Amino acid sequence: MKRLHLFFDNIQQSVLFVVLLAFFFACQSDIKNESEIEALDIKIKLDRFDLKFYNQTPEVVPILKKEYPYLFPKQFSDSVWFARQKDSLQLLLQAAVEEVFNDVSGLEQEVSHLFKHIKYHFPTTKIPQVVTLTNNVDYQIKTVYSDSLLILSLDTFLGAEHPLYDGIPNYIRKELDPKFILSQIVEKFAAYTIPPAEDRTFLAHMLYEGKKLYFQDLLLPHLNKNIKIGYTEAELEWVRENELYIWQYFVERQVLYQTEYEWVQRFLEPAPFSKFYLQLDNESPGRVGRWIGWQIVSSYMREFPETTIEELIRLPDQKLFNLSKYKPKR
Repeated sequence: MKRLHLFFDNIQQSVLFVVLLAFFFACQSDIKNESEIEALDIKIKLDRFDLKFYNQTPEVVPILKKEYPYLFPKQFSDSVWFARQKDSLQLLLQAAVEEVFNDVSGLEQEVSHLFKHIKYHFPTTKIPQVVTLTNNVDYQIKTVYSDSLLILSLDTFLGAEHPLYDGIPNYIRKELDPKFILSQIVEKFAAYTIPPAEDRTFLAHMLYEGKKLYFQDLLLPHLNKNIKIGYTEAELEWVRENELYIWQYFVERQVLYQTEYEWVQRFLEPAPFSKFYLQLDNESPGRVGRWIGWQIVSSYMREFPETTIEELIRLPDQKLFNLSKYKPKR
């Protein structure tokens, strides 16, 4: 019997050694990757269009129209832009922007570091011109990303408690904060990079959002998860504690292969809470389907860690789901 105990003790020690060894090499790999990423020569300077346009004379408008034609729709005459330069509300917004973003050197370093990660994982990506502006607090278009251009509406990142946001619902206000700028950029980069959902099923939409959130893990590895998904810490704790029940709700009601857009609206789009139509609704955060999609994609990557990001984004949704072996945490 003593020999049997020794035998099992040796097995446990061997397994522990293998696990620790794997963890060590994974850490060494991460350190090497971060070192290579940091060595990339990428320095982004914010192009402050907002400062060039406001508190300036009308004479700058024709010059700016040549430099930034995409910001001046042709159907508007110069008189519209002259009036905008003097508009009291616009000047109030710009004053708030200049107060909050008086020194953008730290933000420039953060955006540069982010694009080092993007360039490392997506070598063909062009480093964009990053233009800042004010845009009437249009929180539905906080950032715009295309092939070589990134636009940041700084008036949508003044801080969740800023008095200019009075009247905006709390579930929207909470993301109008500088700490969400990087995750917003990744959100737009992911949407630009990942092919659209391959069909209209709720599962396909959920996995599309899950892939976008996996981009957050890849490109912003040190950012808190609640920031990545746009939650408060309490909301993140709620979805963690209720993941099993959310999944059971989807499975029991056979939601995964439904194609009605209602399910996307109820569980994937921004909202003050998710619409289970149960007593717990007011306790839940919105977009809980995104959390589940994120967990499914993460589960797949744990099962197949050798999968490249390019392979992941082109992986058929049903195959990804089947191979993920996703099991919600209890």
